[in-house]
Amino acid sequence: MTTVVIVDDDALARRGIRAALEPEDDLTVVGEAADGVEAVTVARELDPDVVLMDVQMPRLDGVGATRAILRLDDPPKVLVLTAFNLTENVVAAIDAGASGFVLKDATRTQLVSAVRAVAAGDPVLDPRSIKTLLERVDAARRDEEQAKERLTGLTARERDVLALLADGQTNAKIAEALFVSQPTVKTIVSHILDELGVENRTQAAILAHRAGLDHA
Repeated sequence: MTTVVIVDDDALARRGIRAALEPEDDLTVVGEAADGVEAVTVARELDPDVVLMDVQMPRLDGVGATRAILRLDDPPKVLVLTAFNLTENVVAAIDAGASGFVLKDATRTQLVSAVRAVAAGDPVLDPRSIKTLLERVDAARRDEEQAKERLTGLTARERDVLALLADGQTNAKIAEALFVSQPTVKTIVSHILDELGVENRTQAAILAHRAGLDHA
């Protein structure tokens, strides 16, 4: 029996997916989640075989939730749900480890087949999309590698400040989090912009996100 968790912020969509899967003797829906944060909790508690993951959700999107779920011990397979073929979020989710994607307007037969395929360890990709997907994932990885390389000149303290800056924190909040003065933060931010060769905080934040810099 393949156990499934459905993740979508649209309750009607979750109901429709459940109705499509439940008639199958080898599939059972064991839980639902309405956002990425809830998805991680439900996946941890219920230990499903497959998570059907919407990509656009509040609090934590499908990309972030996919990354978090795939870091669990013995993680489930993740199958992305999307209304559009190969959006940036879909590419990012697959690059994060999702086993493939299925369109929300797929037929019941297509959806059931996709769930069975990923449960068996097979990728689910539209053959017409594979070349484009691989090109875009490779490009994203190159961007990440280049971004990480640009961050190598930063000190540990500068990386801490940059991570908080990338989270949208103000100088005051950064100062509070790191137990330093606001003028010190301002000076560090200035050094970061110079080191990275960017014009402003927004560009620095984008670079930090590309490099996968998270504040622990």
